[in-house]
Amino acid sequence: MRRADRIAALKAAAHDRILILDGAAGSMFQQRKLTEADFRGARFADHPSPLQGDNDLLCVTRPDVVGELHDAYLAAGADIVATNTFNATSISQADYALEAAVMDINACAARLAREAADRWTAKSPDRPRYVAGSIGPLSRTLSISPDVNDPSKRAVTFDEVYHAYREQALALHAGDVDIFLVETVFDTLNAKAAIKAILDLEDDGMEPLPIWVSGTITDRSGRTLSGQTVEAFWNSIRHARPFAVGLNCALGAELMRPHVAELSRLADCLVSAYPNAGLPNAFGEYDEQPHETACQLEEWAASGIVNILGGCCGTTPDHIAHIAQSVAGKRPRAPVKRPVAMRLSGLEPFELA
Repeated sequence: MRRADRIAALKAAAHDRILILDGAAGSMFQQRKLTEADFRGARFADHPSPLQGDNDLLCVTRPDVVGELHDAYLAAGADIVATNTFNATSISQADYALEAAVMDINACAARLAREAADRWTAKSPDRPRYVAGSIGPLSRTLSISPDVNDPSKRAVTFDEVYHAYREQALALHAGDVDIFLVETVFDTLNAKAAIKAILDLEDDGMEPLPIWVSGTITDRSGRTLSGQTVEAFWNSIRHARPFAVGLNCALGAELMRPHVAELSRLADCLVSAYPNAGLPNAFGEYDEQPHETACQLEEWAASGIVNILGGCCGTTPDHIAHIAQSVAGKRPRAPVKRPVAMRLSGLEPFELA
């Protein structure tokens, strides 16, 4: 199926039913007890820096592990799998001295996800599967100083962030992803650099792809780490005319629900949510069972506040299977139509009707 046809099918499916995204990658890789040798492979056997923990690199060195995870989520009922590229930018890969490998990591990741999605589409052509190119938040932020004694200091510039995201977006686009997923946004300025990098691809003559933006509320304050409320966050990224907007990570479903409901009230596009499997315990592990997560998300679906559901940290293929089963047959949310007004944002929203 051509990419344009897949995108049209994705948009049509989103109007008919609640779509299912896959679940966690990092915590699933941790269960495999992978060693430094797994991360290095033959190609990076002599690399001077430690590589264990660089999960994106597994696309190159252990593609079998990544491919098996995609298959597990698709078998569980996922409609969309995200590429294993959460940290696959030159800025984040600099932590491992692997800036030069960024294009290869993204290319391999896109190929693995595309092959898995196509295999499952071939098994059931009436239900195509899709690939979201995952674009994570970076290990550096544009809005927050790394020095408590100098609030004006920044570890990175907007241009540096833009070019890092552009490199990733180019590779994912070439790898035939269906949609860009700018996810776990804790600094909206970083996200805006990613959005600009994506939109500029169209100006360069490339096929436009839908954009999905997912922020993260870091605590009970209801704000992102850079201080924005949910409504201010929406006002900040609405100009991109996203295919979907949502929240993921940080909070479990119970604490995330009011913020998802707020987005549902505001957004004239699809609304997504993929919470963690509850909050981590004292050992950093997630105890919420699949049926517990699914029970909460079933209520969201029944209340008509979501279009796309999935899982983040601590979720497994079993979580995704339970979520998919619990929302099957429930109608997706209808995007809202709000009166025309000037809507701006700082940390708080501002509306001039």
